[in-house]
Amino acid sequence: LLMQFLWRYIEDLVGKGLDIPILGELFFYAALNLIPMGLPLAILLASLMTFGNMGERLELLAIKASGVSLLKAMRPLIIFISLVCIGAFFFQNEAMPRIGVKFRAILTSVKQKSPELDIPEGSFYNGINNYSIYVRKKDPDTKILHNVMIYNTSKGFDNMSVYVCDSAKMRVSVAKDFLLLTLYSGQHFSNFRDGGINNSSSRYNNKFVPYSRENFKEKAIIIPFDANFNRVDESNYDGTQISKNISQLSSSIDSMRLRLD
Repeated sequence: LLMQFLWRYIEDLVGKGLDIPILGELFFYAALNLIPMGLPLAILLASLMTFGNMGERLELLAIKASGVSLLKAMRPLIIFISLVCIGAFFFQNEAMPRIGVKFRAILTSVKQKSPELDIPEGSFYNGINNYSIYVRKKDPDTKILHNVMIYNTSKGFDNMSVYVCDSAKMRVSVAKDFLLLTLYSGQHFSNFRDGGINNSSSRYNNKFVPYSRENFKEKAIIIPFDANFNRVDESNYDGTQISKNISQLSSSIDSMRLRLD
């Protein structure tokens, strides 16, 4: 069951650079969250193995031949399973709402984490919101990027800006919330539309879109890129269905039914 969970969310986990404690916490809460599904299957499998072995070794025949009924022989097992059922009910009603909140919070945090920055060669990288970066070649020794194109659509496609340069050097800020790029020997193109211009006129819609061009030998730009793991506040899930037990769910159902009526 845990492997089924892993394959379901594998795309949200790979390439994020998550630490081992965070992954361990995620799998721990996922395992606890799967107990209501796994416990009945485990009891069924254990009972089949136990009574199958007893029947194979003729132990059940010996018990019945000695005058002990099968129901009497199974009485300790019935008492044990009854205690397990009572414990499972209280676990599901009391512990599972808190486990579900913690599991949903850490899973949402993992999904929202930005992937590790790994810009490929010869293709566009779209892992940064509102930016597309193309690098033809990377030098692993000097960490220099060659033949770089950067498309910035943070202000919309109408006001898109493009950086084209021969080489660039990239580094991440100390707080891991910005990318610092130093561009060398390139040009900066940017489109812009004045709010006072009537965009319905054919002059601006068809041919004449205002733009600017800048030539530079060295230019530094900053791109927002949060590579940190930011944990979602668990209080955001208070009052949701995953945080309620049976009495709270019954109260919510009565309230919704009353409003619907």
